[in-house]
Amino acid sequence: MKRLISEDSDRRLDVFLTQELGLPRNQVKKLFTQHQVLVNEVVVKPSYKLKEGDYLTVDQTIEPFKLVPMNLNLEIVYEDEAILVLNKPSGLLIHPSISNQSESVVNHLLYHTTQLSDLGGSERPGIVHRLDQDTSGLLVIAKTNEAHIHLVNQFKERQVKKVYECITYGPFKEDKGSIIAPITRDSSHIKMAVSPQGKEAITHFKVLNQTSDYAHLEVEIVTGRTHQIRVHLSYINHPIVGDGLYGAKDKSGQLLHATTLGFYHPITNEWMTFTQALPPYFKARLTDLNLS
Repeated sequence: MKRLISEDSDRRLDVFLTQELGLPRNQVKKLFTQHQVLVNEVVVKPSYKLKEGDYLTVDQTIEPFKLVPMNLNLEIVYEDEAILVLNKPSGLLIHPSISNQSESVVNHLLYHTTQLSDLGGSERPGIVHRLDQDTSGLLVIAKTNEAHIHLVNQFKERQVKKVYECITYGPFKEDKGSIIAPITRDSSHIKMAVSPQGKEAITHFKVLNQTSDYAHLEVEIVTGRTHQIRVHLSYINHPIVGDGLYGAKDKSGQLLHATTLGFYHPITNEWMTFTQALPPYFKARLTDLNLS
Protein backbone atom coordinates (compact mmCIF):
# COMPACT_ATOMS: atom_id res chain seq x y z
CA MET A 1 0.00 0.00 0.00
CA LYS A 2 1.33 3.43 -0.98
CA ARG A 3 -0.64 6.61 -0.52
CA LEU A 4 -0.24 10.38 -0.43
CA ILE A 5 -2.29 11.66 2.51
CA SER A 6 -4.82 14.37 1.76
CA GLU A 7 -8.26 13.93 3.37
CA ASP A 8 -7.10 11.77 6.30
CA SER A 9 -4.93 14.28 8.13
CA ASP A 10 -5.02 14.47 11.96
CA ARG A 11 -5.98 10.79 12.31
CA ARG A 12 -3.96 8.32 14.35
CA LEU A 13 -2.07 6.12 11.94
CA ASP A 14 -2.93 2.80 13.62
CA VAL A 15 -6.65 3.65 13.61
CA PHE A 16 -6.45 4.71 9.96
CA LEU A 17 -4.75 1.45 8.95
CA THR A 18 -7.19 -0.72 10.91
CA GLN A 19 -10.09 0.84 9.04
CA GLU A 20 -8.37 1.14 5.68
CA LEU A 21 -6.89 -2.35 5.51
CA GLY A 22 -9.71 -4.15 7.30
CA LEU A 23 -7.23 -5.96 9.54
CA PRO A 24 -7.60 -6.85 13.22
CA ARG A 25 -5.85 -4.39 15.53
CA ASN A 26 -3.31 -7.01 16.62
CA GLN A 27 -2.19 -7.52 13.02
CA VAL A 28 -1.87 -3.78 12.48
CA LYS A 29 0.22 -3.64 15.66
CA LYS A 30 2.49 -6.32 14.22
CA LEU A 31 3.02 -4.22 11.08
CA PHE A 32 4.48 -1.51 13.31
CA THR A 33 6.63 -3.84 15.41
CA GLN A 34 8.12 -5.32 12.23
CA HIS A 35 8.80 -1.82 10.85
CA GLN A 36 6.49 -2.40 7.89
CA VAL A 37 4.86 1.04 8.18
CA LEU A 38 6.76 4.05 6.89
CA VAL A 39 5.76 7.72 6.63
CA ASN A 40 7.95 9.71 4.26
CA GLU A 41 10.25 6.64 4.25
CA VAL A 42 10.76 6.85 8.03
CA VAL A 43 9.57 4.33 10.65
CA VAL A 44 6.90 5.87 12.90
CA LYS A 45 4.89 4.92 15.99
CA PRO A 46 1.26 3.72 15.88
CA SER A 47 0.21 6.98 17.57
CA TYR A 48 1.64 9.12 14.74
CA LYS A 49 -0.89 11.73 13.57
CA LEU A 50 -1.17 11.88 9.81
CA LYS A 51 -0.55 15.22 8.10
CA GLU A 52 -1.57 16.40 4.67
CA GLY A 53 1.24 15.66 2.24
CA ASP A 54 2.58 12.65 4.15
CA TYR A 55 3.59 9.74 1.93
CA LEU A 56 2.51 6.47 3.51
CA THR A 57 4.06 3.10 2.64
CA VAL A 58 2.81 -0.18 4.16
CA ASP A 59 4.29 -3.61 3.49
CA GLN A 60 1.35 -5.94 4.16
CA THR A 61 3.45 -9.09 4.16
CA ILE A 62 2.40 -10.72 7.43
CA GLU A 63 3.62 -14.09 8.53
CA PRO A 64 0.67 -16.53 8.48
CA PHE A 65 -0.48 -18.23 11.64
CA LYS A 66 0.81 -21.72 12.22
CA LEU A 67 -2.50 -23.43 12.88
CA VAL A 68 -1.88 -26.12 15.47
CA PRO A 69 -4.47 -28.87 16.06
CA MET A 70 -5.22 -29.05 19.78
CA ASN A 71 -7.74 -31.00 21.81
CA LEU A 72 -9.56 -28.46 23.97
CA ASN A 73 -12.29 -30.92 24.98
CA LEU A 74 -15.07 -28.84 23.46
CA GLU A 75 -18.58 -30.24 23.56
CA ILE A 76 -19.84 -31.23 20.10
CA VAL A 77 -23.63 -30.93 20.25
CA TYR A 78 -24.32 -32.24 16.73
CA GLU A 79 -22.32 -33.39 13.72
CA ASP A 80 -22.90 -34.85 10.26
CA GLU A 81 -21.08 -34.74 6.93
CA ALA A 82 -21.90 -31.06 6.29
CA ILE A 83 -21.98 -29.24 9.62
CA LEU A 84 -21.23 -29.47 13.29
CA VAL A 85 -22.61 -27.50 16.21
CA LEU A 86 -20.50 -26.96 19.31
CA ASN A 87 -20.81 -25.34 22.71
CA LYS A 88 -18.15 -22.63 23.05
CA PRO A 89 -17.03 -21.85 26.59
CA SER A 90 -16.56 -18.29 27.78
CA GLY A 91 -13.01 -16.98 27.38
CA LEU A 92 -12.19 -18.96 24.24
CA LEU A 93 -11.30 -17.20 21.00
CA ILE A 94 -13.02 -18.26 17.78
CA HIS A 95 -9.80 -18.20 15.75
CA PRO A 96 -6.11 -17.76 16.65
CA SER A 97 -4.60 -14.38 17.31
CA ILE A 98 -0.99 -13.24 17.09
CA SER A 99 -0.66 -13.52 20.86
CA ASN A 100 -2.51 -16.84 21.12
CA GLN A 101 -2.07 -19.22 18.22
CA SER A 102 -2.99 -22.51 19.90
CA GLU A 103 -6.12 -22.03 22.00
CA SER A 104 -9.18 -21.26 19.91
CA VAL A 105 -12.20 -22.97 18.41
CA VAL A 106 -10.26 -23.34 15.16
CA ASN A 107 -7.43 -25.20 16.89
CA HIS A 108 -9.91 -27.69 18.31
CA LEU A 109 -11.69 -28.08 14.97
CA LEU A 110 -8.40 -28.98 13.30
CA TYR A 111 -7.86 -31.63 15.98
CA HIS A 112 -11.41 -32.94 15.66
CA THR A 113 -11.74 -33.21 11.87
CA THR A 114 -9.86 -32.76 8.60
CA GLN A 115 -13.04 -31.77 6.78
CA LEU A 116 -13.71 -28.05 7.09
CA SER A 117 -14.81 -25.33 4.69
CA ASP A 118 -11.98 -23.10 3.47
CA LEU A 119 -14.14 -20.18 2.30
CA GLY A 120 -13.58 -18.21 5.50
CA GLY A 121 -9.87 -17.89 4.82
CA SER A 122 -6.83 -19.90 5.83
CA GLU A 123 -6.98 -18.74 9.47
CA ARG A 124 -10.72 -19.42 9.88
CA PRO A 125 -11.48 -22.89 8.48
CA GLY A 126 -15.12 -23.80 9.02
CA ILE A 127 -16.04 -20.50 10.69
CA VAL A 128 -19.36 -19.09 9.48
CA HIS A 129 -20.27 -16.73 12.34
CA ARG A 130 -18.73 -15.62 15.63
CA LEU A 131 -19.36 -15.29 19.33
CA ASP A 132 -17.35 -12.76 21.34
CA GLN A 133 -14.47 -14.28 23.30
CA ASP A 134 -16.29 -13.91 26.62
CA THR A 135 -19.67 -15.07 25.29
CA SER A 136 -20.47 -18.75 25.65
CA GLY A 137 -22.90 -20.98 23.78
CA LEU A 138 -23.87 -22.44 20.44
CA LEU A 139 -21.82 -22.08 17.27
CA VAL A 140 -22.45 -23.75 13.89
CA ILE A 141 -19.44 -24.81 11.81
CA ALA A 142 -19.36 -25.56 8.06
CA LYS A 143 -17.51 -28.72 7.08
CA THR A 144 -17.97 -28.18 3.33
CA ASN A 145 -17.89 -25.12 1.10
CA GLU A 146 -21.44 -25.84 -0.06
CA ALA A 147 -22.64 -25.81 3.55
CA HIS A 148 -20.68 -22.63 4.23
CA ILE A 149 -22.34 -20.72 1.37
CA HIS A 150 -25.79 -21.95 2.39
CA LEU A 151 -25.32 -20.91 6.04
CA VAL A 152 -23.80 -17.52 5.20
CA ASN A 153 -26.81 -16.76 3.01
CA GLN A 154 -29.16 -17.68 5.86
CA PHE A 155 -27.37 -15.27 8.20
CA LYS A 156 -27.45 -12.60 5.50
CA GLU A 157 -31.18 -13.09 4.88
CA ARG A 158 -31.91 -13.09 8.64
CA GLN A 159 -33.29 -16.62 8.59
CA VAL A 160 -31.16 -17.85 11.51
CA LYS A 161 -32.76 -17.87 14.97
CA LYS A 162 -30.32 -16.54 17.59
CA VAL A 163 -31.47 -16.45 21.21
CA TYR A 164 -29.31 -15.59 24.24
CA GLU A 165 -29.68 -15.28 27.99
CA CYS A 166 -27.91 -12.64 30.02
CA ILE A 167 -27.87 -10.91 33.37
CA THR A 168 -28.03 -7.13 33.31
CA TYR A 169 -28.15 -4.31 35.77
CA GLY A 170 -31.83 -3.53 36.32
CA PRO A 171 -34.67 -3.34 36.92
CA PHE A 172 -36.80 -2.98 33.78
CA LYS A 173 -40.12 -1.12 33.75
CA GLU A 174 -41.51 -3.37 31.00
CA ASP A 175 -41.66 -7.16 30.72
CA LYS A 176 -40.43 -7.13 27.12
CA GLY A 177 -39.34 -4.73 24.44
CA SER A 178 -37.28 -4.05 21.34
CA ILE A 179 -34.17 -1.97 20.78
CA ILE A 180 -33.92 -0.65 17.24
CA ALA A 181 -30.81 1.49 16.98
CA PRO A 182 -28.04 1.53 14.31
CA ILE A 183 -24.56 0.44 15.35
CA THR A 184 -21.12 1.45 14.09
CA ARG A 185 -17.56 1.45 15.40
CA ASP A 186 -16.79 4.42 17.61
CA SER A 187 -13.91 6.83 17.11
CA SER A 188 -11.55 4.79 19.31
CA HIS A 189 -12.05 1.80 16.99
CA ILE A 190 -12.09 -0.41 20.09
CA LYS A 191 -15.77 -0.22 20.97
CA MET A 192 -19.00 -0.20 18.98
CA ALA A 193 -21.63 2.48 19.52
CA VAL A 194 -25.16 3.47 18.58
CA SER A 195 -24.97 6.12 15.88
CA PRO A 196 -27.19 7.47 13.07
CA GLN A 197 -24.31 6.62 10.74
CA GLY A 198 -24.39 2.95 11.77
CA LYS A 199 -25.97 -0.14 10.25
CA GLU A 200 -29.46 -1.30 11.17
CA ALA A 201 -29.55 -3.34 14.38
CA ILE A 202 -32.62 -4.94 15.98
CA THR A 203 -32.71 -6.63 19.39
CA HIS A 204 -35.77 -8.07 21.16
CA PHE A 205 -35.70 -8.83 24.89
CA LYS A 206 -37.94 -10.43 27.52
CA VAL A 207 -37.49 -10.20 31.27
CA LEU A 208 -37.37 -13.68 32.79
CA ASN A 209 -36.83 -12.50 36.37
CA GLN A 210 -35.58 -9.41 38.13
CA THR A 211 -34.83 -7.78 41.46
CA SER A 212 -34.36 -4.16 42.41
CA ASP A 213 -30.76 -4.34 41.12
CA TYR A 214 -30.51 -7.00 38.42
CA ALA A 215 -32.47 -8.65 35.61
CA HIS A 216 -32.29 -12.04 33.90
CA LEU A 217 -33.17 -11.60 30.23
CA GLU A 218 -33.88 -13.69 27.17
CA VAL A 219 -32.62 -11.79 24.13
CA GLU A 220 -33.19 -12.50 20.44
CA ILE A 221 -31.26 -10.63 17.76
CA VAL A 222 -32.62 -10.14 14.26
CA THR A 223 -29.42 -8.60 12.92
CA GLY A 224 -25.89 -9.63 13.83
CA ARG A 225 -23.77 -6.55 14.38
CA THR A 226 -20.50 -6.73 16.30
CA HIS A 227 -21.19 -6.64 20.08
CA GLN A 228 -24.86 -5.97 19.27
CA ILE A 229 -26.49 -7.23 22.47
CA ARG A 230 -23.81 -5.67 24.65
CA VAL A 231 -24.04 -2.30 22.88
CA HIS A 232 -27.84 -2.18 22.80
CA LEU A 233 -28.32 -3.09 26.46
CA SER A 234 -25.68 -0.59 27.53
CA TYR A 235 -27.39 2.01 25.32
CA ILE A 236 -30.63 1.66 27.32
CA ASN A 237 -28.65 1.80 30.61
CA HIS A 238 -28.86 -1.93 31.36
CA PRO A 239 -25.30 -3.16 30.64
CA ILE A 240 -24.56 -6.86 30.92
CA VAL A 241 -23.06 -7.89 34.24
CA GLY A 242 -19.37 -8.68 33.75
CA ASP A 243 -19.01 -6.76 30.48
CA GLY A 244 -15.91 -4.72 31.22
CA LEU A 245 -16.02 -2.92 27.86
CA TYR A 246 -19.57 -1.57 28.01
CA GLY A 247 -20.28 -1.84 31.73
CA ALA A 248 -18.30 -3.22 34.67
CA LYS A 249 -16.38 -6.43 35.32
CA ASP A 250 -17.84 -9.12 37.56
CA LYS A 251 -16.29 -11.96 39.54
CA SER A 252 -18.05 -14.51 37.32
CA GLY A 253 -17.05 -12.90 34.02
CA GLN A 254 -19.37 -11.73 31.27
CA LEU A 255 -22.83 -13.23 31.76
CA LEU A 256 -24.01 -13.69 28.17
CA HIS A 257 -24.81 -17.14 26.75
CA ALA A 258 -26.09 -18.24 23.32
CA THR A 259 -28.85 -20.65 24.34
CA THR A 260 -30.71 -21.32 21.09
CA LEU A 261 -29.58 -21.57 17.48
CA GLY A 262 -31.95 -22.44 14.64
CA PHE A 263 -31.28 -22.73 10.91
CA TYR A 264 -32.08 -24.75 7.79
CA HIS A 265 -29.78 -27.69 7.23
CA PRO A 266 -27.63 -26.78 4.19
CA ILE A 267 -28.16 -30.17 2.52
CA THR A 268 -31.62 -31.42 3.55
CA ASN A 269 -33.16 -27.95 4.06
CA GLU A 270 -34.72 -29.29 7.27
CA TRP A 271 -35.25 -26.70 10.01
CA MET A 272 -33.01 -27.54 12.97
CA THR A 273 -33.09 -26.00 16.43
CA PHE A 274 -30.44 -26.52 19.09
CA THR A 275 -30.60 -25.45 22.73
CA GLN A 276 -27.79 -25.31 25.26
CA ALA A 277 -28.21 -25.09 29.02
CA LEU A 278 -26.61 -22.26 30.95
CA PRO A 279 -23.07 -23.01 32.19
CA PRO A 280 -22.63 -23.69 35.93
CA TYR A 281 -21.03 -20.33 36.73
CA PHE A 282 -24.00 -18.56 35.11
CA LYS A 283 -26.52 -20.59 37.15
CA ALA A 284 -24.53 -19.91 40.30
CA ARG A 285 -24.62 -16.17 39.66
CA LEU A 286 -28.40 -16.31 39.15
CA THR A 287 -28.65 -17.87 42.58
CA ASP A 288 -26.27 -15.33 44.14
CA LEU A 289 -28.36 -12.47 42.75
CA ASN A 290 -31.72 -14.01 43.75
CA LEU A 291 -32.71 -14.44 40.11
CA SER A 292 -33.06 -18.24 39.99
